[in-house]
Amino acid sequence: MQITKLPNGLVIASLENHSPASRIGVFIKAGSRYESGTNLGTAHLLRLASNLTTKGASSFKITRGIEAVGGSLSVTSTRENMVYSVECLRDYIDTVLEYLINVTTAPEFRRWEVADVNPRLRIDKAIAFQNPQVGVLENLHAAAYRNALSNSLYCPDYMVGKITSEQLHQFVQNNFTSARMALVGLGVSHSDLKQVGEQFLNIRSGAGLAGEKAKYRGGEIREQNDQSLVHAAVVAEGAATGSAEANAFSVLQHILGAGPLIKRGSRVTSKLTQAISKASSLPFDAAAFNVNYADSGLFGIYTISQASVAGEVIKAAVGQAKAISQGGLTDAEVTRAKNQLKAAFLMSVESSEGLLDEIGSQALASGTYASPATIVEKIDAVTTADIVNAAKKFASGKKSMAASGDLAHTPFVDEL
Repeated sequence: MQITKLPNGLVIASLENHSPASRIGVFIKAGSRYESGTNLGTAHLLRLASNLTTKGASSFKITRGIEAVGGSLSVTSTRENMVYSVECLRDYIDTVLEYLINVTTAPEFRRWEVADVNPRLRIDKAIAFQNPQVGVLENLHAAAYRNALSNSLYCPDYMVGKITSEQLHQFVQNNFTSARMALVGLGVSHSDLKQVGEQFLNIRSGAGLAGEKAKYRGGEIREQNDQSLVHAAVVAEGAATGSAEANAFSVLQHILGAGPLIKRGSRVTSKLTQAISKASSLPFDAAAFNVNYADSGLFGIYTISQASVAGEVIKAAVGQAKAISQGGLTDAEVTRAKNQLKAAFLMSVESSEGLLDEIGSQALASGTYASPATIVEKIDAVTTADIVNAAKKFASGKKSMAASGDLAHTPFVDEL
């Protein structure tokens, strides 16, 4: 693993694994949290506008050029980062990288091309919101934060068609600067990648616009509809990425239960499942929810239950987290949760996609890279006391809640 930081702040990280296929990504601190009230939805529009005409290539040439060599270009974004990644056979790296540089540093955003993307915004959003969890998690962030992280990953309906080419240019100018970028490659030599990095030197250098610090407030958004299942998330403020506390919250998440580990198994080891089974005999699903951002985080529980027993299920799940904050925890449970967390992490970096993502987010956040062995050591270093403290932070913290479904029997956040 080699990492170089150029004078203009661009971080270049590469791992030459001699794979026949190469994967290269440009990670940029330009997620939806950097939008303001006047340009909400810009990050969503940018995500769909990756193949529009640039100063060096037309929209058709980009699409045709990447497809002709069997490559692929994808753009994903989180609340904090945008990732432009390309994948291709090793022999065609130069061809594909040229398009990647074009797309990330020289977009033109022609008015008529941007207008053509608007219908795709609606479709993209409609497909995502078919999954009730997406709506609940978007509402949860809106309820939990006053600013920055409360911005949705999806363009608000009233903004579709309102975002102009000028606003897109402005957003790119403020956020796509060298000090907010990391160029990461797998299956590519470091010297080759550095040469590409030099081409990024002509882009805007500097730190760009500093985003606001996220302010956690605690709140509640309820969405009443005719669905017979109630989706509910109850969280308190968690830990920021990279803090020691974040590891304790991750272990706690696996103690409570982070989703099924055995398909259609009885999930006897999940403490949430054990607690809720005593409260309700109807089918349900529950998992601990944990997400970390640069300056904040959310930790809590996510439950799906029949509308008639939603109250019992949510209260039992929150009660279980409180029981751990009072020390209801054995060493065997801690060891098992650590093993699950280590396995989940190591499996996630087995694939080139997961590894690229891990290297990129670390390089962007800290300019360095901690090897999997180091991360496993940090997980092992978490003590039972750390986990109990994390549970106490959830139990005593100000809660935020989002729920959707038939909410007649769903408690309000102040009743929990």
